[in-house]
Amino acid sequence: QVQLVESGGGLVQTGGSLRLSCAASGRTFSSYHIGWFRQAPGKEREFVAAISNGGVRILYADSVKGRFTISRDNVKNTVYLQMNSLSPEDTAVYYCAANFRLTTTPNYDYWGQGTQVTVSS
Repeated sequence: QVQLVESGGGLVQTGGSLRLSCAASGRTFSSYHIGWFRQAPGKEREFVAAISNGGVRILYADSVKGRFTISRDNVKNTVYLQMNSLSPEDTAVYYCAANFRLTTTPNYDYWGQGTQVTVSS
């Protein structure tokens, strides 16, 4: 089992940057693939990015390619989401999730509580 805690959200202007962190507890963190998802008000939860347990395989949603970068540090039990060139369309609650299968669908076993990202125009 793994517990996930997101941090790093906040209010930023259009064109700005934020780095989200997903800190995990548990000795088996390096066994899990980690995904980032987001959910805006009135919308379904959508895939943002995912990284394999060893960090070799990385997936991005088309909407964030070239702007967001996912990475992980298995020594620190943390996954990061560097978000650049933010736009109001990126406003959402961002969640990290852990799974034994790398997938873009929200069928992950463990979820964090989410962190709010708000991009002002």
